[in-house]
Amino acid sequence: MEIWLIILLLIGGLILFLAMGLPIAFAFFLINFIGAYIVMGGIDGVSQAVQQIFSSLTTFSIAPVPLFVLMGELLLHTGIAQTTLNVLDKFIGKIPGRLSLSVISGGALFSTLTGSTIANTAMLGEIMVPEMRHRGYKDAMILGPIVGVGGLAMLIPPSTLAIVYASLAQISVAKVLMGGALPGLMLALLYAAYVLLRCRLNPDIAPAYDISHISWSEKLNDLAKYLAPLIVIFLMVLGVIFLGIATPSEAAATGVIGAMILAAAYRRLNLEVLKQSLRGTLHITVMIFMIIAASKTYSAILAFSGATTELVGFVANMDVNRYLVLIGMMLIILILGTFMEQVSMMMITIPIYMPVINTLGFDPIWFAILMLLNLEMAMSTPPFGILLFVMKGSMPGDTKMINIIAAAFPFLICDLIVLIILIIFPKIVMLIPSIM
Repeated sequence: MEIWLIILLLIGGLILFLAMGLPIAFAFFLINFIGAYIVMGGIDGVSQAVQQIFSSLTTFSIAPVPLFVLMGELLLHTGIAQTTLNVLDKFIGKIPGRLSLSVISGGALFSTLTGSTIANTAMLGEIMVPEMRHRGYKDAMILGPIVGVGGLAMLIPPSTLAIVYASLAQISVAKVLMGGALPGLMLALLYAAYVLLRCRLNPDIAPAYDISHISWSEKLNDLAKYLAPLIVIFLMVLGVIFLGIATPSEAAATGVIGAMILAAAYRRLNLEVLKQSLRGTLHITVMIFMIIAASKTYSAILAFSGATTELVGFVANMDVNRYLVLIGMMLIILILGTFMEQVSMMMITIPIYMPVINTLGFDPIWFAILMLLNLEMAMSTPPFGILLFVMKGSMPGDTKMINIIAAAFPFLICDLIVLIILIIFPKIVMLIPSIM
């Protein structure tokens, strides 16, 4: 069978199944079994595909996923997130757009603890939207910051999708996690700068309101009581990875223990919280593990068919600058983001992109961060950016999708600016991984 027919079957068939409304993992499993039967020799090929499914899940690199998810679920269901936002709001004071800045600072902090873009966005929407509407904030300063900063969990460690990406691409989980730290911080600062500038130019978009005076002793007391313990957990997780003391899996387990101790210290840890946290962790983990199993099998079939080698050879023989190829790959992600969610895009593109990146001589860790940022942008790209729908679900019924898209657009421009900077200055990404 011709290589290009195999590529058309595996990629075109997958897109067809997704368009028919099949769940992501089931669409991949179905095309995997069809592809294995055709490409790998009938029933024996299907048997090999089943073995690949099991072997893809018996790897130590994906062990941090359920642990990081559990850590985020514990912090969410114990109400620690709400308390943290209240403390941050006290420190921001009377700065223009203070609630939007609280969203950005709180979202950046929660990104270091939840690891989930959807959870981050939903949590911020649930907590902050009622208060911001009550204070007269316009949609541009409510919707935009929440959608923008919600996606930071894609980059700021410990990102669950960064772990999934590293596992699928078979590169260092620890270095991918740490490589996203500086770009994530850059994004948060750029978001905050945009909010400040927009509120200075148009104060009506985020009306000022009187707040009661809060003494520095009260602020410092809240800092020590609520923020400092979260920062300790953050350092427990990332510090031991950076120093090489522990693997990401061991660090994630440490983070779970820290979250449980913190919840118990606040007297918020009870049987109902544990049940909710474990239920949420089980739901998300099963979904992610099914996706990993399906994607790795898909990669194996592509490699067995010779399609991967053919694609790499085609790119290697192209007489164009390698950065043009890179930009083309980024544009494909943005186009896919208009009708597909990020996990599907990772599963389709990583098996094809990684051999090409290695052939072109790009650093795979650097490219991983570019991909994650690009995927974050795709999550806010209309018409099917998943964070747009998460935000819609957090708003009153009279909120139109076009308003959410318009509010999120300036933050997409911020993402694009950082993406261009990272392409021009790759050392920003590699600074922390290079000294680990």
